[in-house]
Amino acid sequence: MDFLKNALIDFFVFVHQLVSGAITNPNYSYGVAIILATLIIKLVLMPLNIKSIRSSIRMNKMQPEAKKIQDKYKNDPQKGQQEVMKLYKEKGVSPFGGCLPLLLQWPILIALYYVFNNIQGINGVSFLWIKDLSKPDVVLAVLSGATQYYSGLIMNPPGDNPQAKQASTMNLSMSLMMIFITFKIKAALGLYWVASNIIQTIQTILTKKLEEKHMAEQEV
Repeated sequence: MDFLKNALIDFFVFVHQLVSGAITNPNYSYGVAIILATLIIKLVLMPLNIKSIRSSIRMNKMQPEAKKIQDKYKNDPQKGQQEVMKLYKEKGVSPFGGCLPLLLQWPILIALYYVFNNIQGINGVSFLWIKDLSKPDVVLAVLSGATQYYSGLIMNPPGDNPQAKQASTMNLSMSLMMIFITFKIKAALGLYWVASNIIQTIQTILTKKLEEKHMAEQEV
């Protein structure tokens, strides 16, 4: 983990040097560097991210069929689970397909938390409406929760079933937690989270449209 932290620190320093070469004012260079570094990292992780999104979309698409099977075998849950797993296998979908890519990204996300929370030279540096990147910012806290909520909302399972309600509740809880956490941390880290959520939302919308189009063509 230390190696990863040091590598990402060196990466951010490199990105900031590039940005500050064109934008000499630190009140802009640090903020732009954080956003640019976030974008590059998200692009590097995009194959794993897309795989996770596609798997989640396919799982959501199959929920009505899975629900029918569970209702059919409601007196025999074990048999129902076996039939659901059989359905997943027939459709080539793994129930863990959306989790594994996220787990692979987790060490990087943890290291990034350390990097953006320990950027040197940001004391008193402002960016846009943010007065000091080394201190918490209320607007960033609200934005982090809002972007987190919308990013999760577009991936929630459709319908009014228990799974959809549970996903909605979890998404709301995560968003409120994000507001609380961001209100306590440095704005530099909060800016990274907001930028990451926005990029994630764009990736999700584009991937979802392409995957739904592909699935529709397969059905035809």
